[in-house]
Amino acid sequence: MLETLFPNGIAQYAIGGALVGLGVVIIYVGTGIIAGASTFLESTWSYVSDLDRFQRRKYVASRDWRVVFTLGIVLGAAAYTAATGDFSYSTRVEPWRLVVGGFLVGVGTRLGKGCTSGHGVCGVGSLSQTSLVNVATFLLVAIGTAQLVFAMGVRP
Repeated sequence: MLETLFPNGIAQYAIGGALVGLGVVIIYVGTGIIAGASTFLESTWSYVSDLDRFQRRKYVASRDWRVVFTLGIVLGAAAYTAATGDFSYSTRVEPWRLVVGGFLVGVGTRLGKGCTSGHGVCGVGSLSQTSLVNVATFLLVAIGTAQLVFAMGVRP
């Protein structure tokens, strides 16, 4: 069964999960901040927009570390790609579907008041009830969506 779920082995997932967990612990112990990327856009807009929505104290106060955190995610992926030499990327998903999916994820992130990195990694780790409910909702909706798409004839 493991070969079916993890055709390339489980080690890379275990190492990746351990590194994510370690990163979250380091951020929390070092700064007292619960890591998460869902408010990156609003906090970044606070640099350039005078609209009250973007000038809220929580956005202005957190914008610097959120920019660094998000850049770290992107640069970490770039460093891994450069280190492994694997620059290939392929998908059979049409670009419009990727855009619609990204939009729906963004809407869900705002409705759930956080993303999977905040709720799934940090919130569940701190036993937050809100995060536990959100993660259960993420999983149930994902499973339901996968079943619906499969029933419609879409195969990976």
